[in-house]
Amino acid sequence: MNYPGNVKKTYKSTVNYRNRGMDLEALINDACKYYLDMDIAVIYKKPTPIGIVEVDYKNNAQIKKAYFKEPSTLDYNGLYKGKYIEFDAKECHTKTSFPLSNIHDHQIKHIRNILRHGGICFLIISMCDNYYLFKGEDLVEFIDNETRKSIPFNIIDKKGYKLKYNYNIGIDYIVGVNELYKELILNENTKN
Repeated sequence: MNYPGNVKKTYKSTVNYRNRGMDLEALINDACKYYLDMDIAVIYKKPTPIGIVEVDYKNNAQIKKAYFKEPSTLDYNGLYKGKYIEFDAKECHTKTSFPLSNIHDHQIKHIRNILRHGGICFLIISMCDNYYLFKGEDLVEFIDNETRKSIPFNIIDKKGYKLKYNYNIGIDYIVGVNELYKELILNENTKN
């Protein structure tokens, strides 16, 4: 575009969708806000429980020392279509498998508890430049039946729901949750 004085301006996109780091959570937070604003779901990021030891009140009440009060469970929880939802965001920088060491033992126990009580539980995994919704049931099944310390990428790609980035939403994970919801309702109907 030429401006007065023959000044030519060019615009270059600065958005980089690779190696997002904490951006995965930012994209999920954007989706949670969108779902809340559009009255689709009520899902929030849970704060990590910390105990404050020292605060610098001269510097805008900046926390100087703190400790974790207890192990946190999963990152997000809420309600969707009358069902309790809880999930965690995980990033994987390897292209061959997702290390189970990315999930703590207390988190696996918590996932089992949520599933046992009829909730919807899953991981959102950023891997190989894609986002996947990986069901808690599939995670628990793998842990219970396999000796590997990582989930091969082909299992995540086959069993996981591939999620898409949407400019207006962020990571549109409700599409995958809809599939989980259908499975849950189908399983409940077959039990009756």
